[in-house]
Amino acid sequence: MAEVVNFSSLTVTRNGQPILDDVNWTIGANQRWAIIGPNGAGKTTLLRVAAAQIQPSKGEARILGRTLGEVNVFELRTRIGFASNALTDHIPNSEKVLDAVMTASYGITGRWTENYEELDVRRARRVLSEWGLEKFEERAFGTLSDGEKKRVQIARSVMTDPELMLMDEPVASLDMAAREQTVQLLSEYAKSPTAPAMVVVTHHIEEIPAGFTHALLIKDGKIHSQGPIQQVLTSENISNCFNYQMTVLNKDGRYTARAKS
Repeated sequence: MAEVVNFSSLTVTRNGQPILDDVNWTIGANQRWAIIGPNGAGKTTLLRVAAAQIQPSKGEARILGRTLGEVNVFELRTRIGFASNALTDHIPNSEKVLDAVMTASYGITGRWTENYEELDVRRARRVLSEWGLEKFEERAFGTLSDGEKKRVQIARSVMTDPELMLMDEPVASLDMAAREQTVQLLSEYAKSPTAPAMVVVTHHIEEIPAGFTHALLIKDGKIHSQGPIQQVLTSENISNCFNYQMTVLNKDGRYTARAKS
């Protein structure tokens, strides 16, 4: 199995305090991972290292065969699709949706003087169609709903045909219909044999798309458990990770967690 991410004894510190502590984690090219944990557990920091956005303080991070600290991260990032809430703030409200997706080709978030070929335009339109956004291509990004903005971020992250796709809470704050629509689209994408390795960070196991193969639970900056999703997302593991007695159920590949009665 080809590896796209390999973290070895990885530690990230901030103000002398460990945010991630001695993390060992490997992602295979055909795997789809969900990262779950309490607030402040280190989920987003873990994802940002995988996105080559931040460097580890100790240990080694190999991403797509390159070691952080020994590689041009700007070139590496062009091979990674990354969708996060922070990205929304960097896309100009006046940017047309088509351009917001197409600028991913240059790794920027606002169209300026760069030139695009007709091939870029066609691919951007195809990606918008795949994510149910074809009717929005001429709309200004700032006029979209939260759900539409999140789908634009996802469409943008697949524009460059990435080898690794990372998403930080892609359905957080959405209403029920928008959440289920986006989760269904992610599920269909995850099940495609041509899709890249995928990682989703979420606070809620209900938001994990069907078709995801692996899960990682993180608590206080340390990995609590990791592996095939059905072995990790158990009532015992979730209860221990969140310090609260929970019952976890799985129906047709979708998970739910409720307080144990």
